[in-house]
Formats: sequence, C-alpha cells, structure tokens
Amino acid sequence: MHKFILMLFLGMAVISCGTDADAGEFVVGSDYLAVGNKVILIDTATVEMSTINFDSLVTSNQNRILVGNYEDPIFGKVKSNSYFQLSGESYILKTSGSDTETTNYVFDSIAMILKYDNYYYGDTTKVQTFDIHRLTQRVKPNTDDYSFYNNSTLTYSDESIGTIAYKPRPTEKDSISVKMSDAFGAALFQKLKKKEITDFDTFTEYLKGLVLVPSTSNSSSVTGFHVATSKIRMYYSKYQAGAEEVPFTIEFSILDAGKQFNSISSDKTGTLLENLPVSSSKLSSTLTNRQGFIQSGTGVACRIDFPNIKQLRHIAANGAIVDAQIFLKAVNNTYSQKYPLADSLQVYVGDNLNRISASLVNSAGKTVFGTLNKKSDEFNENVGYTIPIGSFLQKEMLKQSDSRSSLILTLPGLSKSVNRVVLGDQKHENNKIQIKIYYISY
Repeated sequence: MHKFILMLFLGMAVISCGTDADAGEFVVGSDYLAVGNKVILIDTATVEMSTINFDSLVTSNQNRILVGNYEDPIFGKVKSNSYFQLSGESYILKTSGSDTETTNYVFDSIAMILKYDNYYYGDTTKVQTFDIHRLTQRVKPNTDDYSFYNNSTLTYSDESIGTIAYKPRPTEKDSISVKMSDAFGAALFQKLKKKEITDFDTFTEYLKGLVLVPSTSNSSSVTGFHVATSKIRMYYSKYQAGAEEVPFTIEFSILDAGKQFNSISSDKTGTLLENLPVSSSKLSSTLTNRQGFIQSGTGVACRIDFPNIKQLRHIAANGAIVDAQIFLKAVNNTYSQKYPLADSLQVYVGDNLNRISASLVNSAGKTVFGTLNKKSDEFNENVGYTIPIGSFLQKEMLKQSDSRSSLILTLPGLSKSVNRVVLGDQKHENNKIQIKIYYISY
C-alpha cells in the first residue's frame, strides 16, 4: 500500500513539476540545500470546502450602530436592529441659580443625530426607512461574559417615537437627523424640569433605552454610524415676555459601548444555505453548487479541509513541506459595486467541531491573512484570495494522531458588518481552487 501511494505521488510530481523557476518561488534553509535534494511541486492535492455557521457573535463594544436591511440574492433577507442605553451629559436645565427660573423654560423639539462612520453595504441609491422605539426592558448584558450577541434581543414598545426615510450618503455627508415625537420629548422635558429625573439612575428608570428598527418594506442597505458621537439632542428655550427667547440644548449619548449592540438576523429561506446545520456541523460544497460562503454579522463562515495531507509523508523517507499557497477564487457574478469584495480574509485554525483554536500563523509566528488579488482578466479568473499555508500543512502532515485541523475563513469586521463573499471549490466549473505545495526530499 505504501509503495502504491509513493508511486502515485511521484507520478503527480512528474506531472506537476515545471521548470527550475518553480523551485525559485521560495527560500529554504541551508540544511536542505545539499546535492541530490529534490524539490517537488504538487498542485493536485485534495481540498474540501464547506460552509459553517457560528452559534453567535459578540456585537456589543464594537463601536458601530448598524441599522438597515436588504434582500440579498444569495444569502436571503438580512436585517440589523441596533439597541442602546443612553446617558445624559447633565440632568439639570440651565439656570443662573434661581429655582424659579426653570418655570419660564419651554420645550421646543427633540431629535436623534447619527454620525456616519463610512460603512455601508447594499444599494444606497434606494430609500431606507427606520423607526425609533423605547425599550421596555433594561439593557443588561449576559451575566457570564457581560456581552450581547448578534442573536440578542430586548423587548420594546410597538409605538414609534421617531422615523426617517432617507437615501444613505455615508461618504458624502456627516450625519442624519431623525425628528422624534414631540409628545415623547415634552414628557421627558417635564421630568427634567420638575426634577423627577436628577441622575443616571432616575433617567434610566424612566427611559431604559432605545432601539432602531429598519422597515422591511423599502430598505435596501445596511449603514453604520458612530457610537461615541451619535446622540439625542433636546432643544428648549427660556420664555421672557417682551424679549427674544433664549435657546438651549441638552444632550444624551451612548457613554457605555458595552450597552450598545446590533441584533443581526438572516432569513435564508429559499437559498442554498436554507439547511445550514448547527455550529458543530458543516454543509459540504457538493450540496451548494460547488461553492463556499462567508457572511459577517450572521456568523456564516467557510471551512477548508485537507483530508489526504498526511499521505505526503510517504513521498520520501525524509522530506518536508517548505512552502504552500492556496488561491481561493470569488465566484463570478456574486460580487459587484453593491456587494464589493473585502480586501482580505481572516484565517483561523479550527477542529472537526468548528471550534477555533487560534489565528493562522506562518513559521515565524506572524498572523496570516488571505490577500485579495484585484487584477482582473477577460473572465475574472484571477480575482480571489491567496493564503500562505506551508507551515500549517507541514504540521498537519507530521501529526501522529488521527486528528485533523481545518482552516476557517471569515471577513474583517466579523461582528460589525454584513459583508459577504462566495468562493468556488476545487471542482467549480469556472472558479476552481488552486493549490501549490512545495515539497523537498533530503
């Protein structure tokens, strides 16, 4: 059996080896540079692809309000509600020292000002609508790790206290202003004026928090706003008979980023991912049109396995993988200006139950990323991500146990964006995985 495997790989090497330039794509140590050493380029090793789904992602403390929804032609309906608790810069109306002075103060208006943070995904040429609702439940994080997740929710009132319909302009404008209910603002103003609200505790007892809920009828994108600089601003004035009114403001902001989170959901009904299994299982690319999927925010990730890598040990009595790269191609027509490709992939090492152990590193211990090649050609065959995996495969090849590690691919901003990518597997019709393994016998 071993002789058969050895002959098989030697045959692969004869077919796969090119010119001496193939060997010049990497640098090896002097211990390997002896007369008689042979470098083999293997480009037919088996690579398996599948799609997995994480149970949950921490979305609190991400410093981004993410709100909106859109219907993705591949991933289904994606939606993000944003929850947060507010704090006041002060709970005292401005006075010159007289307790009776506040009797002349009158409420004018109230608005929520949301500062763009330049993130968006989807079609921003279409109108997006969302409403503001009052929470009926306190913003209390999970007691185990003090976090909120993409599947966390809090109860809120059915009544909208503010709404806006707008076309997002995250790279052109500074912010949007959402006019809020006069009834809501006037009631809060009276609580402050009568000193029924005097500190954070009495304020949050009255106003537990807010949630931004996008409309499901006409929204076509998801937009990001700054947590630290977004706020609610109340306008009031001092009335004096026969004199011009003096305007004032009081502001409420999100001081604790841990009390802000985004609830990101996905309805995959009717898609290839409709039957995506629980987090400890995987959905083979053989069942998804020879494709693997990644989507931030919803926890969809791509898993890569190398089932036969240990067989490379039989090529020679003494040998090593000195370099290897895998090139993952983005599937044609799955990306566009509306759905752009991320510049990189984050790569992790996982086990058979999709539990992540660490980031992928090279032999020097430096974190490895998948780097996007944007160079296009007539058929977009060169658009994809290159990942150096030599150190990883060498360790996998030398493992004595039956256990195998896999690579788990996600996108940057995993917990605060909804970007996605579709990758072809090794047998995809147009966008096949390419692998190059440089093996040296000595």
